[in-house]
Amino acid sequence: MDFAIPPELIELRDRTRQFIAEHIIPMENDPRLTSHGPSEDLRRDLVAKARSAGLLTPHASRELGGLGLNHAAKAVVFEEAGYSTLGPTALNIHAPDEGNIHLMEAVATAAQKERWLLPQVAGHTRSCFAMTEPSPGAGADPSMLATTAVRDGDDYVINGTKWLITGAEGSSYAIIMARMEDGSATMFLTDMDRKGIQVVRQMNAMDSCFTGGHAVMEFKDLRIPAADVLGEVGKGFRYAQVRLAPARLTHCMRWLGQARRAHDIATDYARKRQAFGKALGEHEGVGFMLADNDIDLQTARLHIWHTAWLLDQGQKANFESSRAKVVCSEAEWRVIDRCVQILGGQGVTTETIVMRIFMDMRAFRIYDGPNEVHRWSMARKITGT
Repeated sequence: MDFAIPPELIELRDRTRQFIAEHIIPMENDPRLTSHGPSEDLRRDLVAKARSAGLLTPHASRELGGLGLNHAAKAVVFEEAGYSTLGPTALNIHAPDEGNIHLMEAVATAAQKERWLLPQVAGHTRSCFAMTEPSPGAGADPSMLATTAVRDGDDYVINGTKWLITGAEGSSYAIIMARMEDGSATMFLTDMDRKGIQVVRQMNAMDSCFTGGHAVMEFKDLRIPAADVLGEVGKGFRYAQVRLAPARLTHCMRWLGQARRAHDIATDYARKRQAFGKALGEHEGVGFMLADNDIDLQTARLHIWHTAWLLDQGQKANFESSRAKVVCSEAEWRVIDRCVQILGGQGVTTETIVMRIFMDMRAFRIYDGPNEVHRWSMARKITGT
């Protein structure tokens, strides 16, 4: 592996870093940031800034209007975008849209891309991915999928309940995972204003970084034309892996940027704050935490780069994706936790953005598969059981 960053990517990294510092960080206290994430009005303003800077939707192909970044390039740019809690929203690389754009490029028909994907890449619309369900439906175990799809003439009729659906409120379209009569799964595309779809309520959550928050959705006799099946009937679980393996990794990239931001804030504080006759950073208890932060940040970065490199070589890298998700989510969480401790009272207030990052990041060890499930999956592959 060659860890050298090519000159053109260094230029893009530095341009992204400057854009985030000058245009996005100053907006982090915008009153349009709600407990359920940036409002649609705020999102559009952020997107407009990235569009003007030539940084919008960089992971989409050039044919669709993006920059065509491969996974290794995304690792560099997404980390820089993640340095601000609003950066991923501005660049249109936030979840779930980033993963949905990747999936749609890989699987959707030309007509589906024209209808749903092109406006999304341009930053005009958002989407959601409706797979998770309340008990006894699918959560960490997708085989428990309870939402059903039944063929009726030229349509499929969908019934079921989904929850923890990020970005559902305000989305233009949804990708719905439903169980077929033979037990297989299929993905369906639908406009969110179609009869039979209801966003029941917003779920109050710790985080406030995802536009649209997290919602409960119900489908009651939702009719979706057969032409709006995403990919092939019965291959929903296969397509889920097409989406989820890279999406786990891009979560690691974005959160790495936020962990680095918290570390920078804590480091600056440790240099300036005096206690017991010297700067905090001169006390071993604090200095060791900063050193451990540096170790965890670099450990996470190396796992990201390695997995990105494998994906760019055309390998599935599902095992490595699970390993990176576990390593990065826990290493980056340790960094944030230490930063709160170093900042002391300021770390648990809105005097710095570290508290917000702390609250946003805790869920990372749960979503896209709890770390325990990834460990269990890895153990099965290691032992061959």
